[in-house]
Amino acid sequence: MEAGRIGYGPNQRKFEMGLYNLGKIFEPDSMAVVGASDKRGSIGRALIQNAVLGGFQGPIYPVNPHRAEVNGLRAYTSVTAVEGDVDLAVIATPIAAVPEVMEDCVKKGVRASIVISAGGREIGEQGLALEKRIDEKARQGGIRVVGPNCLGVICPRCRLNASFANRMPEDGKLAFISQSGALCTAILDLSVKEHIGFSHFVSTGSMLDVDFGDLIDYLGDEPQVQSILLYVEHLKSFRKFMSAARAVSRVKPIVVLKSGRSEAGAEAASSHTGAMAAEDAVYDAAFKRAGVVRVNTIGDLFDCAELLAKQPRPRGPRVIVVTNAGGPGVMAADSLSENGLELTRLEPGTLEKLDRVLPPHWSRGNPVDILGDATPERYAGAIEQCLEDPGMDGMLVILNPQAMTDPAEAARSLAQAVKGRPHPVFASWIGGLAVEEGRTLLNEAGIPTYDTPEQAIRAFMHLHEYAENLKALQEIPPQHAHYIRFDHERLRELVRQGLRKGRLTEPESKELLSACGIPVNRTEIAADEERAAELAGGMGFPVVLKILSREITHKSDVRGVEVGLRDGDEVKRAWRAMMARVRSFDPDAVVDGATVQPMVVDPDYELLLGAKRDVHFGPVVLFGMGGFLAEFFRDRALGLPPLNRNLARMLMEETRVNELLHGYRNRPPAKAELLQEMIVQLAHLLVDFPEVAELDMNPVIVKDGVPQVVDARVILTPSPVSSPHHLVISPYPDQYEYRETTAKGLEIFIRPIKPEDAPLLLDLFGHLSRESVYNRFFSPLKTLSHDMLVRFSQIDYDREIAMVALDSEEENRILGVARIILGPDKDRGEFAIAVGDPWQGMGVGSRLLQHALRIAGDWGVRTVYGKVLAENRRMVQLARKGGFHVKRDGSGEYAITVDLDQKARSENESVPI
Repeated sequence: MEAGRIGYGPNQRKFEMGLYNLGKIFEPDSMAVVGASDKRGSIGRALIQNAVLGGFQGPIYPVNPHRAEVNGLRAYTSVTAVEGDVDLAVIATPIAAVPEVMEDCVKKGVRASIVISAGGREIGEQGLALEKRIDEKARQGGIRVVGPNCLGVICPRCRLNASFANRMPEDGKLAFISQSGALCTAILDLSVKEHIGFSHFVSTGSMLDVDFGDLIDYLGDEPQVQSILLYVEHLKSFRKFMSAARAVSRVKPIVVLKSGRSEAGAEAASSHTGAMAAEDAVYDAAFKRAGVVRVNTIGDLFDCAELLAKQPRPRGPRVIVVTNAGGPGVMAADSLSENGLELTRLEPGTLEKLDRVLPPHWSRGNPVDILGDATPERYAGAIEQCLEDPGMDGMLVILNPQAMTDPAEAARSLAQAVKGRPHPVFASWIGGLAVEEGRTLLNEAGIPTYDTPEQAIRAFMHLHEYAENLKALQEIPPQHAHYIRFDHERLRELVRQGLRKGRLTEPESKELLSACGIPVNRTEIAADEERAAELAGGMGFPVVLKILSREITHKSDVRGVEVGLRDGDEVKRAWRAMMARVRSFDPDAVVDGATVQPMVVDPDYELLLGAKRDVHFGPVVLFGMGGFLAEFFRDRALGLPPLNRNLARMLMEETRVNELLHGYRNRPPAKAELLQEMIVQLAHLLVDFPEVAELDMNPVIVKDGVPQVVDARVILTPSPVSSPHHLVISPYPDQYEYRETTAKGLEIFIRPIKPEDAPLLLDLFGHLSRESVYNRFFSPLKTLSHDMLVRFSQIDYDREIAMVALDSEEENRILGVARIILGPDKDRGEFAIAVGDPWQGMGVGSRLLQHALRIAGDWGVRTVYGKVLAENRRMVQLARKGGFHVKRDGSGEYAITVDLDQKARSENESVPI
């Protein structure tokens, strides 16, 4: 029993207004310019002239109550006075008038608006109040709003210039979204010079309504758009942004320049983790998790734009450098190494071919130095041979102006040689006026040009980084090596108690961690020195003595730790000395005694594992080098929950200390899988308990490969939202787990799909007959590729419902899968279902479909639809039984649809009162 056809592009679940009416911003049939003017130097004049000169094909209606005509077009006193329909209103009146204009737009049935007017939130409370009124009016009519305080929107393909920028860029495949209007105009100017085309150009302004998440979702579904560039000052809806970016970055590169890299806020943190997880570092972690490439300068952003707009994406790190000057070639080689890239090792066959076209004294290696007297023909010959080398992922061609070399002719030769090639080729024509004509020719031929080789290599590196990060994110995670203990009941009680106390003591913190299954060392509390000596004798020497006080954050600051105590007398002396120091440091501090712990002698490694609650991104996990110098070395990496084993491994690999953990000198390697599981367990705690504000495990001692926590600190505070709404990445929804028996008596376990299920999906595919495969995929697939397994198992739980049925007695076998992929505005979803041949007719498909539809109804989905082949009678029967309307279409397939609202009403009416 199988049905459904699933697309492989991004599918969206509605957040707020979602994609509703966004199309009318970029492809309106008509537009009104409110505030249009003939006054020289005014924004109103620039807007109406750009709309006309841009070549917009639909009617343009100037709105100005004081003019009968503007820019040669009939003017109207208001939007409501316009005789024809208006899809898009571009508003450039003083902002105080915008609420009234928006009210007119609602009356007129306008679908979308671009508010150019400034004076909103950027001026304070008065401006915020105005923006609120504008938003209220717009929402009454379902009008989408770009802005206020923005440059406008340009869509070259539609000949739409709804902005006051004075240029229309070439049509292209690159989309640009920016919060800075000034940066928009700068990029536009550069794009004309470099012949870079854009599909969409958007200045978002204050993002009263339409924000980065909406635009990424929209552009992700636009076939013309192949890459997206962002300039971000701040985000608005963080979860929506993460969901959209994670979906779209799978198929289209997203490059972001985020301003504001300061460390503001870290000083106020009360833990090592808080101090080391400043705001910008969290943005870095979020972008990486979303599959987004971050660059740090406007130059890097534009360099990436040029490479993305003109050349294929790199498939690997190996680059061939062709140059007519040895020095720049060496500098390029150094830059490749510094940026984690490689020089291609030329194949013997390539070397032989190059010998035939190059002088005897060429470099006979990579960089390919074709010497200073290189002619255009020599450039062409070398490039053509190098392009045939199977080990090449990209080519950098360098020209240094010399008397024997004609830069313009060399550019023509390069353009001809690389035409139609599948690898990215980019150039650095070094110099000024002497190479200007050559650069122009290269730009016209669609070959990116850079002032220096290093600049070119950085652009290539960023796009290679995108591919490598995406590859790592899409690895199939392994199943846990063993069952992870997680005592939810005990944790709930500990968190409830801890909220009354705020900052937990070390023993309380360790008890919390132990309930998560995180290994901690034995920790006993002593109220006096006699008890401390007694406990020490019972656990065995040497021991560690630590001050116990809820008011002392860092024990080392008050010398509140005594180590290496080897008998009871040493414990007593250490107790007295430590208490005296603490009283001297803070006479008013409440001290509850001390803890006694067995000492780990000569540990192999000291690590830090922690967490903090970020005000925007929610909980953040930190891993890095531990000990009291952790903040000094700042060797750390951040990650966003939820995490699996693969993501935990990637987090560790970002740190320098990870290299040591493989074994260093006489130190044995750490058991990486145990550290990964600790990270996953910590992430699990943060997912379930938003009350965790800060958490430190420092140090985590590794001895003989095994990690354990020997010091810990947890701060709990009330959370304004419950789990999972505090997260920016939707976690596994365990509330949708069910155990039941089908009508045919088969006991099954139904739950949402997990990334770890990929091998089980492959096993299920092996239990599908040829007919079942064709019915499910509408094609005779032989197997499921890695990309398909990733697509089917690594889902965004905010965007897709995917339920699997497992054998209750053998939970490592999937019997069937049902999924509903939500449309852009959440109200519709396409469903698909597949049940292995041995379990068809046993009620598995019926139960899966029932649960998937129930969840869709809970999410507010109104319609679920699908396609079924005519010969798939079992699926047609199941659909009818499930309440679907079944209709034969002209293609020989059945279109099946269910109205979930109507279905719910019918079911309610059938229940006896």
